[in-house]
Amino acid sequence: MGLQQESSATIEPADARTVAPALPLVPDSAGAGWQQPSLASLLQQLRASPQGLSSVEAQKRLATTGPNEPAPKHQTSLPVQILLLFANPLVGILLFASFVSAIVGDPINAGIIMIIVVLSVTLNFYQSYRSQQAAERLRAQVTPTAAVLRDGAWKGVPRRELVPGDIVRLSAGDMVPADARLIDERDLHIQQAALTGESLPVEKEALDVDPEARSPLDARNAVFLGTSVISGVATALVQFTGSETQFGDIATRLSTRPPETEFERGTKQFGFLIMRTVFFLVLFVFVVTVVGNKGTPLEALLFAVALAVGLTPEFLPMITTVTLSQAAVHMSRRHVIVKNLAAIQDFGSIDVLCSDKTGTITSGQMTLDGSLDPVGTHSDQVLLLASLNSSLQTGMKNPLDEAIVQSSHPETPSYTKLDEIPFDFERRLLSVVVASGAQGNAGERMIITKGAPESVLKVCTTYEVEGQRYPLDTTNLPKCQATYQDLSANGYRVLAVAYRPVGVEKAYSKGDEHDLSLVGFLTFLDRPLADAASSIEAMKRDGVQVKILTGDNELVANHVCSQVGLGGGRVVLGDEIDGMTEQALAHVAEENNVFARVSPAQKHRIILALKTRSHVVGYIGDGINDAPSLHAADVGISVAGAVDVAKDAADIILVEPGLEVLHNGILEGRKAFGNVMKYLLMGTSSNFGNMFSMAAASLFLPFLPMLPTQILLNSFMYDLAQVTIPTDNVDAAFIVKPRRWDISIIRDFMVFIGPISSIYDFLTFFALLWLFKAPEQLFHTGWFVESLATQTLVLFVIRTAGNPFRSRPSLPLTVTTLTVVLVGIVLPFSPLASFVGFVPLPLDFFLFLTLLTVTYLLVVQVAKRRLMRRWLGE
Repeated sequence: MGLQQESSATIEPADARTVAPALPLVPDSAGAGWQQPSLASLLQQLRASPQGLSSVEAQKRLATTGPNEPAPKHQTSLPVQILLLFANPLVGILLFASFVSAIVGDPINAGIIMIIVVLSVTLNFYQSYRSQQAAERLRAQVTPTAAVLRDGAWKGVPRRELVPGDIVRLSAGDMVPADARLIDERDLHIQQAALTGESLPVEKEALDVDPEARSPLDARNAVFLGTSVISGVATALVQFTGSETQFGDIATRLSTRPPETEFERGTKQFGFLIMRTVFFLVLFVFVVTVVGNKGTPLEALLFAVALAVGLTPEFLPMITTVTLSQAAVHMSRRHVIVKNLAAIQDFGSIDVLCSDKTGTITSGQMTLDGSLDPVGTHSDQVLLLASLNSSLQTGMKNPLDEAIVQSSHPETPSYTKLDEIPFDFERRLLSVVVASGAQGNAGERMIITKGAPESVLKVCTTYEVEGQRYPLDTTNLPKCQATYQDLSANGYRVLAVAYRPVGVEKAYSKGDEHDLSLVGFLTFLDRPLADAASSIEAMKRDGVQVKILTGDNELVANHVCSQVGLGGGRVVLGDEIDGMTEQALAHVAEENNVFARVSPAQKHRIILALKTRSHVVGYIGDGINDAPSLHAADVGISVAGAVDVAKDAADIILVEPGLEVLHNGILEGRKAFGNVMKYLLMGTSSNFGNMFSMAAASLFLPFLPMLPTQILLNSFMYDLAQVTIPTDNVDAAFIVKPRRWDISIIRDFMVFIGPISSIYDFLTFFALLWLFKAPEQLFHTGWFVESLATQTLVLFVIRTAGNPFRSRPSLPLTVTTLTVVLVGIVLPFSPLASFVGFVPLPLDFFLFLTLLTVTYLLVVQVAKRRLMRRWLGE
């Protein structure tokens, strides 16, 4: 059989009768109203043609117009990025202190401060820059594309590379890639709420002129960047891109920040905690130092600033960026692409996952299982008509159509497609009009319709069995309904097929879908994934409850969900949700796991209801109407094969569908958060203890307990040991359930672990002053080594909630930690000692240091276990 189809890829030369004028509208020269240029003049202005641009010409234009981004991302140059790191207030104060030291004749002190600042900034920049580059490479893997006519052929081109003059093709599920003028369209409906606030889709037409349009956004013959195609197909001429678009104008004038994530809120709360602590401690130390005449005011200032730097976890941004970026790389190896790094922590915090069943608990690969007449007997006619409909339709991509086309179907005479009535979500139907014969000029014309059984039956008045036609009356309708309901109850996805002869018309529309004759049903199987049941059980074990939100009927949903361990309970229907208050829905959503026949708006309500119950909600969506739910969820998740609208709205993209992939990604998110928390717990507790010791020591010592440069060097070396925290292993106990920001645990570690460190510091003071009779330089050296050794080695204790000997740290963390301690011990004996004010330590001091460090680590282990038990809920 030779099925001939009119090619939508050929754009015929347009004339004034068939082509709409260009938009956006512009005022005419007389100022009397809006005036639209003709297509010919627009093509001339854009130096374009209906056959599209060449790749060479497109590249030239891209160099002139810039990328097609409504608010272009300005790439900061490397020198500027480095200078921004120096703009940190603490770094600025240190640079000022270095400058003043040089002026007053202390070049050694000034040089040491400068070297430490430069090393710290360089390390911060290197690690952060490398991580950002890795994240950018991952984001490039999910760059959205548009169907563009280039070099005479349709190609998938990255949306950011579109230029004025391009010809683009639109179909259901696409994001409109630029402001464009419609050349032709079929039943095109656009959701443009992002620009106009209209909640309902707007119907578009390729009008010659839209006389009712009072502004560009009113025009029915234009489409705009930032909107999406709900149904229909169209071809359009790109007129404006990037910041020149309507959306770009808004983005330029209103550069809005995206909603604050839980991770960002937690970081901000931590920042306030540190800021308050630093302010009061530094103010106290500065006053005591000046009043006690323990150095000049400059030395007091340097000492106070050094304390602030020592207490502040200045590497937090770098540690966070590196940790999240490494998690993103690890997740990409597990087929999970992260678009927004901050979403990783939220991903790990998910405790409720809402999803459609297709592609999550089922493979998403539909296979055609059978073709049955209205009473359930095999029928070739059903498959014949369905194959014509699926092979000739050019609108929305659909796995059901692919399954029909790829199946073996009966040979048929040649048919020519005359027209198409695309699918939309209100009708849930798709129709094509065909004529028998190679040219479509003779023979029977008929409309072939397929879609959801409920929708098809509504437009049918008869049904056929073995060539005989019967009325679809109150007696026969229940028989046909029982056929597809029985199929659904057995887990089949069902489509109904109907047809009727039609007369000769110039164009066909939805109004022609009436008085059809039902020929039967097609059955499809989307089998549950082999690992779906075990993945759901694993996620439940790790604190994530899976809830299925599907548009399928309750029979199919219950059958499939029962196979993977989610059945047996109540199946909540969309009609029930409409009658519920928000409070009632929140209770129902909490208690039930399967929701059937739910609309996109009802899915959105369910997600919001779960969030009111303090859940962190993830939502998997791949369809056109999933965007609102993806935005509403704490973490929006889509798949690589999803429509553009869904991928644009998502934070996470699954390269391969399935719950196991998602489960692995959630665990990686928890590991990343765990490593960030390690840095915060270790840094704040150890730093607070040391700074508290210095503040207390400044009350009774006749000299500064440690020189400012020594404090800075101590802080830098300690931070250097922690650079490899992102590589560390995370306790299994930490990832068995979702974790959320808890400032109280950080505060508790600071308040309880910090003073333990101070007690051992006071023991060191006593030993240095009374046992070793240490003068000022020996005191500085001894305490520097003790402080560095204890607060660095305690990393091995605090990094795990359990026994440090059973939870092994990563090799990089072990190497950096031990290396820093070794360097600190050797430094007083090196040629560099005199530059930082150190002197060699007596050998018996190291015996004292060993005993002190071991007992300190044991005491911290006991205290840590109590704090960790409370936090982990053990």
